[in-house]
Amino acid sequence: MRGPSPKKSIALVAPYVPGKSGGAGSRPAVKLSSNENALGASPRAIEAFRASSLALHRYPDSQASSLREALSRRHSLDPARLVFGAGSDEVFGLACQAFLDEGANIVQPAYAFAAWAIAAHAAGGAVKTARGGFVADVDALLAEVDQETRIVFLANPANPTGTVLPAGEVERLWRGLPERVLLILDGAYAEFAADDPAYADGLALAAQAPNVLATRTFSKLYGLAALRVGWGYGAAGVVDAMNRIRFPFNVSTPAAAAACAALEDGEFCARSLRRVVEGRARLALFLKERGLDFIPPAANFITIRIGPGAADFERALAEEGYVVRGLANYGLPEHLRVSIGTEEEMAGFERALGRLLDAHGRFA
Repeated sequence: MRGPSPKKSIALVAPYVPGKSGGAGSRPAVKLSSNENALGASPRAIEAFRASSLALHRYPDSQASSLREALSRRHSLDPARLVFGAGSDEVFGLACQAFLDEGANIVQPAYAFAAWAIAAHAAGGAVKTARGGFVADVDALLAEVDQETRIVFLANPANPTGTVLPAGEVERLWRGLPERVLLILDGAYAEFAADDPAYADGLALAAQAPNVLATRTFSKLYGLAALRVGWGYGAAGVVDAMNRIRFPFNVSTPAAAAACAALEDGEFCARSLRRVVEGRARLALFLKERGLDFIPPAANFITIRIGPGAADFERALAEEGYVVRGLANYGLPEHLRVSIGTEEEMAGFERALGRLLDAHGRFA
């Protein structure tokens, strides 16, 4: 007796592989695999989360009204044009469900964030991946767009490479797309590139364009990864379509309360950003001194080329107590991604990395 069969595109889904959490054996591990905030969460956010526990028997505000207003004030946005999700991953899923017909496709750059393909296949769509290097290639993306393309995804800064596409190139990409194609600008790491004069976070483009959705998350700079709060901003028609299929209450009361408080804690955000900027500069200098290639970073991690034995090197680091992210499933089998941790964690990581390099070279 056979049970129900899923639609064909589900068989194409490669399940998401999260960053590992544990080290080798019983040794406590320093987790540098998931690009989390090394300083934790804002004390104000933690207090708001705790205070919200007094109303756990009440359903959340289905419109996340307080957070909606807080974001609109912070970024000068029309609150009616915001859509919320349980992390930006859900926002991607809503967009694919709303705009992908069965058999239509998305286009993504090389080394694309894995959640996009999952969202596309779940909606019955296909995935086309453009050629290119560590920085997204606009011409290659446009060359992949065909009559069945409905969405083009671009992370800026990108994950897992950490590279930035300049604002002029993003606009060139948008201008090259048919109006029927939705350009989704994934800004999960936007805050970490804000000091780059060539960078734009996509919100201004989303404010004026009928076919752009800019997304953001509270999981990175704001340190609320466990609470799953993401949002998108786009044209009224785009957001309305997504809100029609968004399940109510998808952002919990504690999550919304913590997010509002995190937005207001400028001191914590500044410390968090400073830790990343200083930490990635120090790690980059260490890597240069040790002769390791790496992708110039604009996010809260650095992607390092180890060589053909990167997987063995990853395991050896875990035995040293440092968990990093192998990138074979992203098409980068010779690279490891390292999140920026605390000053103490990064100093220990550099010592462990140095010992392994001295003992084994690059595991080539």
